[in-house]
Amino acid sequence: MTEDHSHQFERGTDGPKVIVVGVDGSDSSLRAAAYAGGLARRQRALLAVVYVQPVLAASAALGAPVADTTDEIAEGLITEIRASAERVKDIFDVRWEFHTFRGDPYSGLVTAADDLKADAVVVGASEQAGHRIVGSVAVRLVKAGRWPVTVVP
Repeated sequence: MTEDHSHQFERGTDGPKVIVVGVDGSDSSLRAAAYAGGLARRQRALLAVVYVQPVLAASAALGAPVADTTDEIAEGLITEIRASAERVKDIFDVRWEFHTFRGDPYSGLVTAADDLKADAVVVGASEQAGHRIVGSVAVRLVKAGRWPVTVVP
């Protein structure tokens, strides 16, 4: 079996250097950020906090001012996440960066993890029973098989 591994790099030999955590403002994603922050602190790794702003194509097709609404929601969430990350940074002295993308959570996290050469990805578990779309993000990340994935309840 021949695969192109030219884009690969050595991961995990000395512990993670970059930990990507997906946040969306939910309690489980904020717990995931706290968990990932602890990992980053102990491993002296960079914590890359990633928020993927959803694009609501169906509402846009109906002519609703979706972009303005999601931008307002995103700005509020980004402000909250940055404030939380700053508090953790001051307490635990964690090196961190904040990144935001538009699109679906899986694609945004994959892009971030690839671009940042992540050694690990941390996400929160879906808080809604049977919520297949958000719940499938963790499964899809695991199936991608490119990074260790931790799902925080």
